[in-house]
Amino acid sequence: MLTLTDNAVAVIRNLTEQPQVPEGAGLRIATDTTQGALMLTLAAEPMDGDEVRDEAGARVFLETEAARILDDKSLDAAVDANGAVQFAVAEQPG
Repeated sequence: MLTLTDNAVAVIRNLTEQPQVPEGAGLRIATDTTQGALMLTLAAEPMDGDEVRDEAGARVFLETEAARILDDKSLDAAVDANGAVQFAVAEQPG
């Protein structure tokens, strides 16, 4: 199951607690078949079939294929000096 680092929890909570973001929103991770990549977006609610992870108030909605790909991974996040958010996926610590 995808795990979230403390940094990822803090960044996701910061993003979803903005005044313009609806209550219960989360970070949605889905596969982009045209790019062969993962897409991360803010979503007001999970889509049908999404796996929902809630860790310390940080909600993540995983599309089925993304959940399979990320099953043994960890999601980390950082914010640079300009306020840009960067997410990274790594192997879970053994």
